[in-house]
Amino acid sequence: MSFMIAFGVASIMLTIGMIIRAKVPFFKNMLVPASVVGGLLGLLVMNSGISIGTDSEMFTVIVNYLFTLTFISIGLTSTSAPKTSGNSVGKEIAKGSMGMALIWNMLYALTPVVGAVVILLIGGYFGMSAVYGLLLPFAFTQGPGQAAAFGTVFEQQYGIENAAMVGLTFAVIGFIACFMIGVPLAKYGIKKGLAKNVNNGNLEGYVKRGYFKQHEAKEPMGQETVYSGNMDTMTFHFAVIGICFLMAFGMSEAILRIPVIGPSIGGLVFIYGMISAYIVKFVMKKLKIEHLLDNRFQSKITGWSTDYLVVTSFMAVQFSVIADWAIPILIVSIFTILVTFIIVVYFGQRFGGEDDFSRTLGLFGSAMGTVPSGLALVRIVDPSLRANTGVELGLMNVPMTIATIFTISAIMPIASGALSLQVGLVLLLAPIIVYLTLLKILGLWGKKSYEL
Repeated sequence: MSFMIAFGVASIMLTIGMIIRAKVPFFKNMLVPASVVGGLLGLLVMNSGISIGTDSEMFTVIVNYLFTLTFISIGLTSTSAPKTSGNSVGKEIAKGSMGMALIWNMLYALTPVVGAVVILLIGGYFGMSAVYGLLLPFAFTQGPGQAAAFGTVFEQQYGIENAAMVGLTFAVIGFIACFMIGVPLAKYGIKKGLAKNVNNGNLEGYVKRGYFKQHEAKEPMGQETVYSGNMDTMTFHFAVIGICFLMAFGMSEAILRIPVIGPSIGGLVFIYGMISAYIVKFVMKKLKIEHLLDNRFQSKITGWSTDYLVVTSFMAVQFSVIADWAIPILIVSIFTILVTFIIVVYFGQRFGGEDDFSRTLGLFGSAMGTVPSGLALVRIVDPSLRANTGVELGLMNVPMTIATIFTISAIMPIASGALSLQVGLVLLLAPIIVYLTLLKILGLWGKKSYEL
């Protein structure tokens, strides 16, 4: 019952968030998603003392489940290389996606170091361990789902209290910073003439409003792949997701029983969710029934889970739990935001392409929350997505995924106590040299292509 009440309350917050986004000029002009607006409202409701029949612990559970569902849905969605009009366009897309990925990788390795060092310096005054700073990359560069997932592992496997709550708090701050800094930066770039596809600085009505009017052109959500008299297409898609869920939890339980490494990696259910999705997709392809999963509709399921993931992440945060650590959390977040902004703007000006300003915005949004956050900022300067930045934001996930393995393999031993903090921080910083070298070799670290 508590789960359904939590789902209903989150739905109310999303609906109110949509209304506020459409009617309140500040949120409309800042392009803040309804999930963030509703999440902020839900955050206040959950910490107001009002009894609503559920609690923040339930929202934390929902966040973890939705995060696994999101990864499953991503894994079930087919990917294909973008069609280009020539080799030069393809090279430019590869250049942009690799440049943004390398900077993201650098931030993913650097932010836990910044977090741990800052908390090490000031956390003692508040009784906060430096290990909580290791949650920063999951929260800022990957969003609330990763923050909750790894925070839960920290709690359950390593006994680090309230790690999930701290991670979610970092993620909430990251989302707020994404739009409070990213939107003014985009508008400043328009004023300076840095936006190439901006249509005189006027966003299309539905972009600012957040919904389509009756007679506005709309894109289809997908196609029917299953006869509705037998089973609805939506039912089939969620049935496949359910199968992947069970497979993921089965993998998790099996890996937890592996000596030494099991406790460290067994709790990462979202990874096994994606692996399960790949396996199911492979089997369906072999059986020649892959077409039963409609890509466009599957992406809408991913969007659905992401919206609820964001709003429930805000509602999972308890002020009473993090109150004693509010000052160090705020200070380390400010440092991380400043470091991220400086690095993104510095390198964003030097990728060497005409779309570098939109790449800067997309990268900043992705480094403060999720790739959809970055895409939302890009649409301010390129409403119709005529440039290649949107495609590049999708393609950069491949090198990003590979790089996360190195960072996680250093963070988890530190959190478990198997590796000292000092040695672990050195290991975290080591790949940055590789990323900087690749930027130079690939010609992605050159002269400025634009000036703020």
